[in-house]
Amino acid sequence: MVEIVNSLYIAASGMKAQSDRLRIISQNIANVDSEPTQPGELPYRRKIISFRNELDKTMGVELVKVSRYDTDKSEFGKRYDPGHPAADEKGYVQTPNVNSMIELVDMKEARRAYEANVDVIEVSKEMLSQTVNMLR
Repeated sequence: MVEIVNSLYIAASGMKAQSDRLRIISQNIANVDSEPTQPGELPYRRKIISFRNELDKTMGVELVKVSRYDTDKSEFGKRYDPGHPAADEKGYVQTPNVNSMIELVDMKEARRAYEANVDVIEVSKEMLSQTVNMLR
């Protein structure tokens, strides 16, 4: 029965991790068009999140935790717009390094992982309920 309860904790930590991931993805999508407003300013830089397994010594299980929040170091895009207030001397404006298609695919993957953890919780609850019923 302890294993069933532990599976609930593991799945809940997975849900929390995917929820954090979805929040970061949402920030990236919301800022896909966030350009600088003055020369020399940088546009929005894509955020990324990393996870790690962490042993919870009280329960004896490994839970999913956020390892770190970071920024994507890839190059910014450029768009020719000499009339833009942040255009350089050649007329180019730096654009965020956010690719909407990548963010949407990441969002779909995070949503599926979240749903898989919900399914684990539902199955674990059902198994726990059946175990309790058998013990009556």
